[in-house]
Amino acid sequence: MENYRVGVIGVGLVGTEIIKLLRGRNFPAQEIKVLARSARDEEIAGKIYKVEPASIESFDGIDIAFFAGTEGAKGASQLYGWAAVERGTTVIDNGDDYRMDPRVPLVIPEVNPHHLRMHQGFVSNPNCSTIQMVLVLAPLHREVKIKRVVVSTYQAVSGTGRAAVGELERQARNVLDGGEPKPDVYPHRIAFNLIPQIGNLKDEMPGYYSEEVKMVRETRKILDEPDLAISATCVRVPVFNGHSESINIQFERKLTADEARQILQEAEGVEVVDDPSASRYPTPLYASGKDMVYVGRIREDPSTENCLDLFVVSDNIRKGAALNAVQIAEKMIEMELV
Repeated sequence: MENYRVGVIGVGLVGTEIIKLLRGRNFPAQEIKVLARSARDEEIAGKIYKVEPASIESFDGIDIAFFAGTEGAKGASQLYGWAAVERGTTVIDNGDDYRMDPRVPLVIPEVNPHHLRMHQGFVSNPNCSTIQMVLVLAPLHREVKIKRVVVSTYQAVSGTGRAAVGELERQARNVLDGGEPKPDVYPHRIAFNLIPQIGNLKDEMPGYYSEEVKMVRETRKILDEPDLAISATCVRVPVFNGHSESINIQFERKLTADEARQILQEAEGVEVVDDPSASRYPTPLYASGKDMVYVGRIREDPSTENCLDLFVVSDNIRKGAALNAVQIAEKMIEMELV
């Protein structure tokens, strides 16, 4: 197998996890070059990496570049992405700058690897909340066509980055000590609170924040269903890591809970944890640090026809970001597209 020169742009939570995964999965990399806004040394999983300031020239000789989308690197693909492609680099971008660009495949390898054949040197990683939802929707949709999806998310602070993780920890300690901390990362206190805002309001869907719009638009693109009816409400919760989602799915015909459970048990990248009588269902703590998307509380919605409710949890830094990006690269190598 050919060894590739790999670049990782950004060493926040996602960039660090990409580097760990490249090493842990024995990715065929002869070199891992780490780029960010400033030069420094970073210790990652016991190894020191020399971080270089990013520039267009940094991509000379790089075969595959992962844009990590944290530590200010979100938007870095606008500066360097297509310039890197012109230098012969295959770009895999975790940011949202080009997800809806018609030139750019938006890929979950277990769901739509065929879209990779359309790549023009640039592939986008979907949003974390989209990835875990679509991994569950896709196998069900292949069996019985989905008419409508209503999703409510419970998203951990790690999705915002290290500063938000630190803010939750500081605020929690401060509140327990009798204080009233002022918010910095978020518009309101996150400790012992919920914030029904992730992102900014979007004119294209009045009243919806950008995270909600992403879930709608990205799901349609990945599933090749431009008219799929989807409604999303995204909420930031005081959990360090692991996103959860409550999903209501209406199908064109009846799909029983047992049938859905069997389909999902056989789905790639999905694990069913569903024994409510024994209090067995996925939680963020259960999913944190793991690679799978977990689904439970699978049940038929008695309020309307052909409808199921279920609960989905995944590590948003791993499968929701870093792992999916690495799997895209692995799939492209397997398909001889790099």
